[in-house]
Amino acid sequence: MTDQRTPVVLVCGWQGDSRAVAQALQREGTTVVHHDLSEVSTGVVRRTLMTTNGITPREKTTILELAHGCVSCTLREDLLPLLRRLHTRSRVERIVLLIDPVLEPEALSWAIEHVVVSGMVGHVDGPAGQDVRVDATVTCIDAATWLSDATSDDTLDERGIVASNDDDRTVAQVVVGQADFADAIVISGAANDGWEQAKLNAVLARLAPGAPIAWTGAGGSIDAERLLANIPAPSRRGEITDAHSPMLRGEPPLDSDCGVQIVEFSAQRPFHPERLHESIDTLLDGVICTRGRFWVASQPDQVLWMESAGGGLRIAASGLWLDAMTREQQAEQNPERHAIAALRWDPRFGDRDCSMAVLVHDAEPQRITEALQSALLTDEELALGEAEWATWNDPFGQWHEDPCDELAGAETVDLTIRKEGH
Repeated sequence: MTDQRTPVVLVCGWQGDSRAVAQALQREGTTVVHHDLSEVSTGVVRRTLMTTNGITPREKTTILELAHGCVSCTLREDLLPLLRRLHTRSRVERIVLLIDPVLEPEALSWAIEHVVVSGMVGHVDGPAGQDVRVDATVTCIDAATWLSDATSDDTLDERGIVASNDDDRTVAQVVVGQADFADAIVISGAANDGWEQAKLNAVLARLAPGAPIAWTGAGGSIDAERLLANIPAPSRRGEITDAHSPMLRGEPPLDSDCGVQIVEFSAQRPFHPERLHESIDTLLDGVICTRGRFWVASQPDQVLWMESAGGGLRIAASGLWLDAMTREQQAEQNPERHAIAALRWDPRFGDRDCSMAVLVHDAEPQRITEALQSALLTDEELALGEAEWATWNDPFGQWHEDPCDELAGAETVDLTIRKEGH
C-alpha cells in the first residue's frame, strides 16, 4: 500500500550551511519551515514559512508568543499542529524543516511519532506521524570547528545559547547527536590542516556509516536533491532506536584510522556501581561518544542506558530486563527484543548484559576496555549474591531514591554527569 503521508526532510546543523541546504531544496510543491528559537526562553518564537509559486519564492514570518518559553512548547503548540495542517494542503508535496541549532533531530523525530496533537478542527487526535513521515535528515557541519565542538565540555549556556532555563546540554551532545542521526552530511569550508580533515572523515565514517557526504567550499553550490537521492535504502530516515537495539548502526569501519576507532565491550556479569562510577573519566577523555546498555549489581532488575559526547555523560533508567518482568509485561515487548535476548539468555542472569560502543579519537582502546573490565564484579563478588549487592552504595541509584514529582513514574529518568567534578 502506498504511503500517503507527506515526506519531511530535516535539515540541521550547528555552524554549517543548513540554511543554504534548505534553500537548495526549495521548489514548487515544497514548503520550508523554520522556527527561530533564539528568544524562546522569553516566550517569543519566530516562525517562517517559505513557499514557491512557479519560480517566485514567498516568505511569511509569524511572531508566536508562548505561555511557557521552551522548545517542547514550541513543538507541541505550533510545529506539530502545523505539520498536520500542511499535510492537508494539496500544493504541499514535501516539507523541509530547517531546524534551529539547539533542536536535535532525533528528539523532533520522536515527537512527530509519539506526541499526540489534539483539539484540531477536522483532525482526529493523534501524533503528526499519522500525516507526515521523516524521509531524511541532512546534517550540516563546519569543517574547521566541528571536531573541537564535538569534544568540548562547554554547555549551551556557556556559549550564550539559552534554549530553556533548565537546559544543561553540552555543545558536544548537540553536534554529535546531529551527526549521529544523519542520513546525509554536508561539510562546508575546510579543516585547519590535512590531518584534521582526515580525522574528521574517520569520525564521520564511524558515527554515520553509509551517509553520503558532500563537501562545499566557501560560497559553493549544493546539489541537495542529488545528495538525497544518494541516501542508501537501509538508512535511518527518522527511525528511533532504544536501549535494546544493536550498539553499532550500519556497517562502520572497525579498524583504526588517524587514532579514531570504535571500541566494543560486552559482558553478562554486572558492574560494581562504585567502580563503574570511578571509571567514568576514562569514558570521557579522548572520546567522541559512548553509548550502551548495562546493569549494576545493586539494581539487578533495571536496564540502565549510558551515552556521552565530549565532556558530558548521561545515565538513564530504561525499564526492566525481560527476566525481571511478569509474563504480561513480556508479552508487550516487541519480537525483535525477544529474539535478541534468546540468543544470549543466561541460566542465572537471563537477558541481562552490558553492551557498549565507544568511539575514541585520542584515547587508548585497551585503556577503555581495561577500565570497564575492572569495573565488573569479580567471581568472589558474584558469589556474595543479590542480598549483599543490594547493600552496596550506588551512585546510579539517586533517581530511584529521590525521584522528583515531575519524573516519578516516567519510563526514562536521567542522571546527568558532567566531566568536571562528577
